[in-house]
Amino acid sequence: MTRIFCIANQKGGVGKTTTTVNLAAGLSRIGQRVLVVDLDPQGNATMGSGIDKRALDPSVYDVLLESVGVAEARLRSEKGGYDVLGANRELAGAEVELVSLERRNERLRTALLPVQADYDFVLIDCPPSLSLLTLNGLCCAHGVIVPMQCEYFALEGLSDLVNTIKQVHANLNRDLQLIGLLRVMYDPRITLQTQVSEQLKSHFGDKVFNSVIPRNVRLAEAPSYGQPGVVFDPSAKGAVSYVEFAHELVRRVASW
Repeated sequence: MTRIFCIANQKGGVGKTTTTVNLAAGLSRIGQRVLVVDLDPQGNATMGSGIDKRALDPSVYDVLLESVGVAEARLRSEKGGYDVLGANRELAGAEVELVSLERRNERLRTALLPVQADYDFVLIDCPPSLSLLTLNGLCCAHGVIVPMQCEYFALEGLSDLVNTIKQVHANLNRDLQLIGLLRVMYDPRITLQTQVSEQLKSHFGDKVFNSVIPRNVRLAEAPSYGQPGVVFDPSAKGAVSYVEFAHELVRRVASW
């Protein structure tokens, strides 16, 4: 069965895109078929997968407006080993255009149905806001993976996100659940980060993934080469951690 997961956090700069492309590459490495859906008009997941967002025609924008299907719009990330439904700045216009359309929350769900059988995992990179784009992701997903830094303000934003997930679950998508919290950019030498990490584990229990992604320069360098860090430098600590996370996610899904 295909698993559709949103990588979401209403706070910006927390590693959503880094997590999306590296998890996709990690899952691909262990034999999973993966589609990345870039729902952020910045198109960073597209570029980070080695695909030129400026040359996209068609893109996820056209898919949401139902002028093409996912099968026609998807591209292959040769370096990452997964497929990408790419985005660029055109997608910002979809926010306005979707408002007046029917089934505006369900456009992505409908579009993915014909290709779901082609994949084991669909990973949706959401923008850092609760917009119609994020809502389209949440309405078609089985769950949400939340990458977060172990800092005080991250905890503040987390409660808002959990409430959003509960509201979408209650009103729009009964399948939606919080899959887990992924600690990213983690530095155990910083006392506050270890304290927040312990708070997360005591409050959310097994919803906190065992995998931890360390702060890692090679992960930060990889997008400028159009590659996931897992491909750019497979031996780097961050890359190894994302492959471990891919294994953990597959095990967690298998136990459902």
